[in-house]
Amino acid sequence: MCGIVGYIGQKPATPLLIEGLRRLEYRGYDSAGIAVIGGDGVQIQRAEGKLAQLELLLRDHPITGVTGIGHTRWATHGKPSETNAHPHRCQNVVVVHNGIIENHDELRIDLEGEGHQFESDTDTEVVCHLIYAYLKKGCDTLLAIRKTLHDIRGSYALAILNVDEPTHLYVARRGGPLVVGFNGGDAIVASDVTPILPHTRRMVFLEDGDFGRVSATGLELFDMEGTLLTRPFQSIPWNPIQAERGGYKHFMLKEIFEQPQVIEDALTGRLSRGRVTVKELQEVCGGDDFPFDDITILACGTSYHSGLIGKYIIEALAGVRVTVDLASEFRYRDTITSERSLVIPITQSGETADTIAATQLMKDRGQKVLAICNAIGSTITRLADATMLTHAGPEIGVASTKAFTTQLVVLYLFALDIGQRRGKLNADVVVKHVKELRRLPRQIQDLLEHGKRLQPLARELAEADHALYIGRGLHYPVALEGALKLKEISYLHAEGFAGGELKHGPIALIDEGTPVIAMALKDAVYEKMLSNIEEVRARGANVLALVTEGDETLRAKVHHVIEIPETNPYLAAVLASIPLQLLAYYVADHKGTDVDQPRNLAKSVTVE
Repeated sequence: MCGIVGYIGQKPATPLLIEGLRRLEYRGYDSAGIAVIGGDGVQIQRAEGKLAQLELLLRDHPITGVTGIGHTRWATHGKPSETNAHPHRCQNVVVVHNGIIENHDELRIDLEGEGHQFESDTDTEVVCHLIYAYLKKGCDTLLAIRKTLHDIRGSYALAILNVDEPTHLYVARRGGPLVVGFNGGDAIVASDVTPILPHTRRMVFLEDGDFGRVSATGLELFDMEGTLLTRPFQSIPWNPIQAERGGYKHFMLKEIFEQPQVIEDALTGRLSRGRVTVKELQEVCGGDDFPFDDITILACGTSYHSGLIGKYIIEALAGVRVTVDLASEFRYRDTITSERSLVIPITQSGETADTIAATQLMKDRGQKVLAICNAIGSTITRLADATMLTHAGPEIGVASTKAFTTQLVVLYLFALDIGQRRGKLNADVVVKHVKELRRLPRQIQDLLEHGKRLQPLARELAEADHALYIGRGLHYPVALEGALKLKEISYLHAEGFAGGELKHGPIALIDEGTPVIAMALKDAVYEKMLSNIEEVRARGANVLALVTEGDETLRAKVHHVIEIPETNPYLAAVLASIPLQLLAYYVADHKGTDVDQPRNLAKSVTVE
């Protein structure tokens, strides 16, 4: 959730660190700091609040040098403050850290017993004290770090400076992502590829248990026993310009409008001559058509909603039973799975801690894992047997938009491929699905071109105290996702419900003027939704209905309608998501909230 940047080379480190931290702002944070080794040793500047506060400090108190580390912190242990901000220091050891040191209390007690004095309330500070304690006992830096890593429990991505070694920067990883990029005489360390992309696409991704030493021209990595490792370089195809706003007011708005193109990208290479081919599926199926009895989907947040929609699609098109679990709950219960279950973790970043842990649990049981992810080289892609990449490109806004819709498209392609393999879908049916898939980007573009019509509705909704979203069938999870978007970025209380559940409790929330956003597209449960809309209208709700284009039945019965182009029910879920994203965006923009970095949230949830 926090962000790490490190630099070693020939250029001034401070501007490179600040630039890198700015590219990590989207992850969410409450304080920031940097440490740079110069002629006078190490200098540290930290500030509570946004990065601009740190930049003001550096303007008045500049620090110079060519080796340094930086950090944006999202508070877990200790309130947001300058004292709790990273980097943390003990004598000549300086550390930045993502993750949680679970046994920090007992380690702190032991270290205080040896005379160490702590300045912060963080779990991180024990790391620099431990390393320094081992240095005092005669260990070199690598050995001191290795012994420290054996002492601590929990998750970490660490970047470490020893002030006495200005030509080196040390790294370690367990649970949290860490990447090293090289460009001639410069090395850049980061917790994400985005700070590295403007400088190089040549990167090494650390694996769990790796630690090592970075110089301007090379990287030495070791396992926890001190054995030298070799990790391959990878070339990341993303263009750094993709991560710029490009004239849009917010990253989220830019990413909403990128959906026609990224969905084209998600389809590329997977549709051919009226057939669907997901080559990653072949990697887990081997020589069999589909050697699994059922599918277990593991995900959190927005990815969980895409998994719920995927369940409807896969069961309908492929005839395979699907279970969808919140990864954060799955890992803490006595789960029962078959040896012939295929596990599908879904995660935009590939670094979601709960999803990784739940997937590892299944891997340890010998299950096959086929991931859906947007981040090449991320932890989940290395853990999985194969990965269906969504090809959404960098998503900077914390509230997921294009990553969500590309997940839906990939799940749809996956379902079609299994349906073909199992003989449930004949060639003519698949051809029809392929034609509708090819129309999808243009249909989304049409919706976006008329998106500004939602602004008056958004201004009206912004005045409400809360809003309810209702849907049935696969539009029930669409309602969940619509409500999540609204509350994430506008802070307006919103809840999603299955329409059939209204009378079992939620209808008590309806009174005069309550906004209800109803998914009422023409499908198998259309008439049921009409009844649910009548139920809330009878109690005074103001209903905004998403309807299939040309549906005049509801226009006279509700306050507002949003028309969705006609397509099959499965792709209608993708199309219905677009105006819900825009509606949430316009409400938040009208209210003046921080759209791209909503309070208390982070893009990659790398801690429990």
